[in-house]
Amino acid sequence: MNQMHYMTQALLEARAAALRGEVPIGAVVVEAATGKVLAAAGNETEQSNDPTAHAELLALQRACKIKGAPRLPDCDVYVTLEPCPMCATALSFARIRRVYFGAYDPKGGGIEHGPKIFSHPTCHHKPETYGGIEEQACSGILKEFFRERR
Repeated sequence: MNQMHYMTQALLEARAAALRGEVPIGAVVVEAATGKVLAAAGNETEQSNDPTAHAELLALQRACKIKGAPRLPDCDVYVTLEPCPMCATALSFARIRRVYFGAYDPKGGGIEHGPKIFSHPTCHHKPETYGGIEEQACSGILKEFFRERR
């Protein structure tokens, strides 16, 4: 499988989140060696009244349960928006191998923007990161969601 395939799955999760009234962000955790999708999630902050129920965190939690381990060094994450600082930190703590994200987030991102979590000397694990995967589709779903709410 290729990056576009997994990002398409993350986009499906984002669209499902939008239908639930959530900010449309989706994430997929993939076992790198096999290409198997371990877990997928969209944002659930509104439905669960939980500010930490971001797609990345939910997908990580589900993948860790499936693997029976608190760390996922043999896994990659695909997410439709540059992870925020909280999610970037969780990705580091989970020892994720690679992070692929779609749209850049100059306002709330935590990898290429803002605090640039992986660049800090106190960051113990720095996953490889690749941004701009299906960027137009990923940013388009967010723009449409917020345009409808204004």
